[in-house]
Amino acid sequence: MNAVQLKQAVTISLTKQVQETAQAQASIMLEGFAKTQQNVQAAQASHPTSGKVLDIKA
Repeated sequence: MNAVQLKQAVTISLTKQVQETAQAQASIMLEGFAKTQQNVQAAQASHPTSGKVLDIKA
């Protein structure tokens, strides 16, 4: 294996590792978003229309 082939092999290997790390981090982030969304929905007002309409008098 010459130097060019070795460099290409190392570059491909590092690229694969970076991609796998990014995918793992994205998965963790999406799980966090889902948990946050559930918490937000649970924390909403118990009255179904509360806060949806504002009465403004000028």
